[in-house]
Amino acid sequence: MTRSSATRLATVTLAAASLLALAAYPSSAAGRSPVAATPARGATGALGILRLNQQGYLPGETKQARLMAPTRQPGPTTFTVTDAAGHVVLRGSVPAVPAGSWNARYPEVYVLDLSAVRAPGTYRLSTRGGIPTVPATFAVAGASSIYGTVLSDGIAFDQAQRDGADVIPGALDRRPAHLTDRAATVYAWPTMEPDSDLITDPDLTPVGGPVDVAGGWFDAGDYLKFTHSTAYADVILYTSAQLLGDRAPTTLLAEARHGEQWLAKMWDPATGVLYLQVGIGSGNEAGTFTGDHDHWRLPQADDSDRAAADRYVSHRPVFAANEPGALISPNLVGRVSAAFALAAQADAAAQPTRARAELHLATSLYARAAVDDPPAQLVTALPFAFYPESTWRDDMELGAAEIALAAHRLGQPAQRYVRDGARFARDFAAEGSTDTLNLYDTSALADVALAHAMSAVHVGGLAVTRHDLVAHLQRQIGTGVAHAATDPFGAAASVDDFDVNSHSYGLIATVALYDRLTHTSDYQGFASTVRTWLLGGDPWGVSSMVGVGTRFPDCMQHQVANLEGSTDGTLPLDVGAVVNGPNGADNFDGGLGGFMGGMVRCTSAADHLTRFDGAGSRYVDDVRAWQTDEPALDMTGAAIIAAAAQLSLHPGAVVR
Repeated sequence: MTRSSATRLATVTLAAASLLALAAYPSSAAGRSPVAATPARGATGALGILRLNQQGYLPGETKQARLMAPTRQPGPTTFTVTDAAGHVVLRGSVPAVPAGSWNARYPEVYVLDLSAVRAPGTYRLSTRGGIPTVPATFAVAGASSIYGTVLSDGIAFDQAQRDGADVIPGALDRRPAHLTDRAATVYAWPTMEPDSDLITDPDLTPVGGPVDVAGGWFDAGDYLKFTHSTAYADVILYTSAQLLGDRAPTTLLAEARHGEQWLAKMWDPATGVLYLQVGIGSGNEAGTFTGDHDHWRLPQADDSDRAAADRYVSHRPVFAANEPGALISPNLVGRVSAAFALAAQADAAAQPTRARAELHLATSLYARAAVDDPPAQLVTALPFAFYPESTWRDDMELGAAEIALAAHRLGQPAQRYVRDGARFARDFAAEGSTDTLNLYDTSALADVALAHAMSAVHVGGLAVTRHDLVAHLQRQIGTGVAHAATDPFGAAASVDDFDVNSHSYGLIATVALYDRLTHTSDYQGFASTVRTWLLGGDPWGVSSMVGVGTRFPDCMQHQVANLEGSTDGTLPLDVGAVVNGPNGADNFDGGLGGFMGGMVRCTSAADHLTRFDGAGSRYVDDVRAWQTDEPALDMTGAAIIAAAAQLSLHPGAVVR
């Protein structure tokens, strides 16, 4: 699956640091530590580079570091781990055989096993002999610190994405914005250039309204709002709260409710209309009106924009997914109805009246799914190239399973939805998809929910068994395991394609969901390797989540972060933002383009990261680099559920 360049604005450039060392283990968003002293160079005249988990490792888990070497070892190389007092706690030898090659500058990559270091604390890793390196530090800490930080920071990102009046100021001084969305006009779908958001019509055509679509979340670094991605993010939040139960932080459920309240505005059972999105990306070809992507500003500026050409920026258009009463693209129906049903489950015990209303929203929408005649091109966004989804049965399985669970808790009939969910699960499996949990594939969440529904609601003769669902989860994990075995850094997904970070966090979540169903821990070593890759153990030494680790994106393509945050890794930061990560080098063939008016220029010296590019991939930390440096709801959502699912396996962990 891919994320189109058309939906991305312009981000920021990665740190101008040499990345020759990892600094001391910091708390989240605590800033950067000084670089360690450089050791004497080895026989090759060049230093190796150490890559490891910049946030830290759990005491009992697999702990791997990578040594990027400029040449095969000219002689034996040893490594030493010392504690904070300088005592040696581990000695070892760098393997004679490398795990693989990365690029011409670093043709040999060696895996160092640090698993024997189990006591909580801060440690220093160094090498001697054939391949000397700048020493690097790492931490060993409990699940509360490791996964709890990812969870709390991920929630903070969603809070910073809020739109409307109910914003949380936070570190980025967020203010109410787009209050005109309270009375928005509905427009017909515009005509656009192929695979572009540039509108070719002379103007938009109003067809209805006013409707109240205020609130919700910005989708990414821009200010557009999409039902498709919001529903996914909301499902993630509610599911994460379920997984943690009484340990779930209050902010987690509060953020889930914020998303659900906006989705409730987007579905109108009375007219049978599901609204699709708020805002347009670009303006029109003739230049008579602009769109969101034509400006770089703080969101609250839109409410006072009086320029005639900016009329669809100050008063944003709304588009519907269907004509009144017509059937609706089933991918949208499935995920939105799942969000409503999860809200009903959360409210069933304490607020049954509200829960029944939420379940009605879910079932009324579910009944409108075009499952017998789905559109040839599924409806996700305008243009479709923003989010080119190709599957829908996973979403419908998810919706059916969550409705069944909500109905069961409220004492209403649920058998029909269990049967539907099983049928959708069977048919989705028959498609032979090789995707894993991310915005475009919700089947892992659906399989788990359906397994629970099948246990709670006894129905005979279903199209799948619990064993089938578990086996499907295992196949998805197997996809990541197989890829990691071919990558010298253990990457679980392709580094030359879109959304590698999202897929990687999704696999960590899937491992934990699988463990919960099977009461096993067979893939936790894999999950640790993937988390290391995500949090600084990749070739570039860049953590995927802002504020977590010692080196993370400084120059995100995110307007609020760029205009209100820092550009050097110090506070204030848009903590918790997960960026796309490395991407195919061919996505940069046209260059980065110029800086938009209003941008805080943020870019790094190119060689600081380009020397680590390899395997057809590239990483650029630059405010213009949407390809690698724009965060989004779905990518941070993947980190949130990865953290919550893994925390659920640690009942003693305190979640703040």
